[in-house]
Amino acid sequence: MAMRVLIVDDEPLARERLAALLQECGEVTVVGEAGDGRAAVEAVERLRPDVVLLDIRMPVMDGLEAARHLARFDTPPAIVFCTAYDEHALAAFEASAIDYLVKPVRAERLRTALERARRFGAGTLAKLETMTATARARSHLCARVRGNLVLVPVADIDYLLAEDKYVVVHHRKGEVLVEEALKSLETEFGDRFVRIHRNCLVARDRLAGLVRGADGGVYARLEGCTATLEISRRNLPALRRLVRSL
Repeated sequence: MAMRVLIVDDEPLARERLAALLQECGEVTVVGEAGDGRAAVEAVERLRPDVVLLDIRMPVMDGLEAARHLARFDTPPAIVFCTAYDEHALAAFEASAIDYLVKPVRAERLRTALERARRFGAGTLAKLETMTATARARSHLCARVRGNLVLVPVADIDYLLAEDKYVVVHHRKGEVLVEEALKSLETEFGDRFVRIHRNCLVARDRLAGLVRGADGGVYARLEGCTATLEISRRNLPALRRLVRSL
């Protein structure tokens, strides 16, 4: 059976060259192309390729972040990074991918990478989840809504509210559930969100002030948001200092 491959690179000429090289490999079908990481994640959801040839430096979402989202898929594809980086720069994530190719990609090296993907499958992709603590913060959160993939830009999020084992992501266009711990999101996005309660993080750039409610409690007021978000007594002093600095 032919191996299904998705090509991801922001340079059309690079995609064209990889497609031409793949034609020479035999038993390979190019099922699609994408020009950035977000488009790649959406294409994998739609096309279900066996292998993704993934560039690293791309607009909207880079290749490393895209790979982290793909690692959460039930049946993730095998990832082969294609990059202009040298081997020393790749050492940090080499173990997390099936293989990597340094541009300009050579035909023989591409065949070797595809063979590795055929032999090892996507198992090593899960290792990318261990990078979360040290990797650069994601630009998007990935959710499922009625079985469909939804990518929410972190810049569009107003606040995050923990409910049971989920976190409800309240954003400009609505809300979605993600199966992530609020604490891990706070660690990853600490420069963007601030904790106001044990179950709530709010976007710093949405925080417009504090108001006292009829019940005597103090609540956060967010720009463009009507939600009533209570501030715990433990977090109140830090929030007051933050509001004064805005």
